[in-house]
Amino acid sequence: MPPVPDGAPPRLTLADFDFALPADLIAQHPADERSASRLLDGRLLPPADRRFRELPALLRAGDLVVFNDTRVIKARLHGFKASGGAVEALVERVLPPAADAGFEVWAHLRASKSPRPGSRLCFCARDGSAAFEVEVLGRCGPEGDLFRLCFPTDPHALLERHGHVPLPPYIGHADDADDERRYQTVFARAPGAVAAPTAALHFDDAVLAELAARGVASAAVTLHVGAGTFLPVRADDIARHRMHSEWFDLPQATIDAIVRTRAAGGRIVAIGTTTLRALESAARGSDGRLQAGARETDIFITPGFEFRVVDVLLTNFHLPKSTLLMLVSAFAGFERIRALYAHAIDERYRFFSYGDAMLLERSGDPFR
Repeated sequence: MPPVPDGAPPRLTLADFDFALPADLIAQHPADERSASRLLDGRLLPPADRRFRELPALLRAGDLVVFNDTRVIKARLHGFKASGGAVEALVERVLPPAADAGFEVWAHLRASKSPRPGSRLCFCARDGSAAFEVEVLGRCGPEGDLFRLCFPTDPHALLERHGHVPLPPYIGHADDADDERRYQTVFARAPGAVAAPTAALHFDDAVLAELAARGVASAAVTLHVGAGTFLPVRADDIARHRMHSEWFDLPQATIDAIVRTRAAGGRIVAIGTTTLRALESAARGSDGRLQAGARETDIFITPGFEFRVVDVLLTNFHLPKSTLLMLVSAFAGFERIRALYAHAIDERYRFFSYGDAMLLERSGDPFR
């Protein structure tokens, strides 16, 4: 961290969020049982090493846990262009059906040469045979990095039948039946995510039942996690980074549960950074009150951010130099996160989407 004048907040750069991670700590497969993964209790220093199934005992009666109930779609497609060249698509967003636009999706495309508007692509079934064609409508996205594709019928049905689980780029194996089950939360409801809300992957029915038995209430938001969650931060001055946009929906029932919890002295526990981003985005109005409904968010949370909703965060371990590492540093404190990650590496915790979890409390000082 660069030196600053006395009394001034540190000026953090991208290099401050880098760390050396042994490649063998990047989890390639989930734990044999969801709740058998490890849990680092980062509320303490030194931290405590636990198992995830101990989480209910670490919360209090009257707390409220808030889950992201998005459902991961089989968003990855393989196919070819009319010229015969290979093409791979990662569907970023399925738009609501429209009479004038048909079944439109936005997708990342990988091909030797970008297809032009009006051209057609053929996508394959899982056995490699031709399955359906789409028309390229044009480009979209804040930097023109996405393609508008017109599907012949309901995209969700086509993806479910022919698509592949969109495993993160650091997982080296092709998706299989186990990934279809385990790269999905047990309470997934609303289809639309192309990456899992990974902190919630550790929950099983037994842990959920134990939370309820201990008087811990639950509620839900929906945030469809986009592929942008894996995009690197390229600017050394992190304030110049342009955050990707994601769609979320906060029900009034969840706001009511938060208000009741606060009034009774309970804590708001966000299960994962996606839940935290949705809740804090919904409270960014001038009065700080949560606003119900669906909208986009491109909130970028870095140390110095004013948290208005979340008291406790359950999260997995994040990539070096990532926006999510910046978020947890803002929440729990920059120096604390550095110490916790060093401990996790020394104790050989498993990292990233299929890895282990960490429990954090909101810090009064984002730089400690």
